[in-house]
Amino acid sequence: MLKPLNRITADAMSRSVKVLQFGEGNFLRAFVDWIIDILNEKTSFNGDVQVVQPIRNGMGETINQQDGLYHLVLNGIKNGKATTEIRLITCLREVINPYENFEAFLETGENADLRFIFSNTTEAGIAFNPDDKDPNRLPESFPGKMTALLFHRYKHFKGARDKGLFIIPCELIDKNGQQLREIIFQFISLWKLPDDFKKWVSEHNTFCNTLVDRIVPGYPKETIKEIQEKIGYDDHLVVTAEPFHLWVIEGPESVRKAFPADKADLDVKFVNDQSPYRTRKVRILNGAHTAMVPVAYLHGLRTVKESVEDPFVGEFIKQAINEEIIPTLDLPHEELNQFAHDVIERFQNPFIRHELSSIALNSISKFKVRVLPSILEYNGRKNTLPDRLVFSLACLIAFYKGDWQGTVTPVSDSPEIMAFFKEVWRSSNVDDVTKTVLSNQSFWDTDLTSVPGLTNRVSTFLLNLEKGNVINAWDPSAIASQKITIKP
Repeated sequence: MLKPLNRITADAMSRSVKVLQFGEGNFLRAFVDWIIDILNEKTSFNGDVQVVQPIRNGMGETINQQDGLYHLVLNGIKNGKATTEIRLITCLREVINPYENFEAFLETGENADLRFIFSNTTEAGIAFNPDDKDPNRLPESFPGKMTALLFHRYKHFKGARDKGLFIIPCELIDKNGQQLREIIFQFISLWKLPDDFKKWVSEHNTFCNTLVDRIVPGYPKETIKEIQEKIGYDDHLVVTAEPFHLWVIEGPESVRKAFPADKADLDVKFVNDQSPYRTRKVRILNGAHTAMVPVAYLHGLRTVKESVEDPFVGEFIKQAINEEIIPTLDLPHEELNQFAHDVIERFQNPFIRHELSSIALNSISKFKVRVLPSILEYNGRKNTLPDRLVFSLACLIAFYKGDWQGTVTPVSDSPEIMAFFKEVWRSSNVDDVTKTVLSNQSFWDTDLTSVPGLTNRVSTFLLNLEKGNVINAWDPSAIASQKITIKP
């Protein structure tokens, strides 16, 4: 018989609360709270997490019923072998719902032991809401709530310098800490708060830009009974994730000293500039995803795992990463190679079914951000074109036709982009299609027909795609220069 999960049945200790966390969702529980739990085990951190529910309806009640306890299941591939690891997370204490008790939320700022604020309120969470006009009422926006909390703490401790906090957002936007700081300043201005408070926020609180990376599928509906039998608890908060994790924190040395994750055998990097790591992730991980989708889908594959294990597509994408993407990046070669190796292992994870169709959503904007910079940088450094990435671009244009050799392709993009490709593919001439797509500056922020040789190369690949299968279209010996007529 399964036991209820709480601090009595699990004999879990409690510690002083050092972290206030905005968000109780799967990612924070499988990433930040897991890391804090390991810090408590392996270092002298010795701190617990109090959670603020960022929206009116959340998981707070369920979490509180289990005294904040839950199990994390890590499923994936390590060193070429499938692995599963289960850990009871004990650092999360309770969830406060500010929509039910605004005063209790503000009082969390009175905790003298509090050192950190972490958050993950979705990419849209770090935004200024001009409707949050009254500082005496609960703001709807996350930055508004942060401003109210910090002002309450400032007043409670009478502006004490040592009561400033390390504020470390995990939202997936560039320069997230910097953006959050600027929006808090907007609220200080809107609410006409004292200049001394603004000075205290600016000088005695540290806002860190970050990059986070871990795939978190979440609650394991299909296997929950087996997991509960294994752990022996009736845990309603089980969360699954991959073993891989990366947290890059940009900040002063004081952050590393206060949060010693680098001493706990964790892949947490404290850096002066997180930009190279963001570029590495976008170009290698996200770029490989985006470059692989049209090639793999036209080849008849439907998931990431089967694509990377396919003899043709798997080798194609590995060579694209190693020979065309990595040479455009400036981090140490060993770090880039290890990250690329980890990416391939993550793609092969047998516990995650990642559909190509889901990655294909909004592929034009994704290609512009994730793949095009590698093409242009490679061309600039090598004075030639990266053929595999260019071939992916040709496959993408064919993919956006909506039908390839009788198979409907799952094109999903804005109405404007969908209408554009529908009109473009009315043409019966591949050269016209290529020039029209590449010259569309609203797609690429530049006219790609100005890149020497690119138009001809994409057009040649498209011609061969129309003539046969993906493998033959890629084979340099099959490239033909003659023009053919396409049936629209």
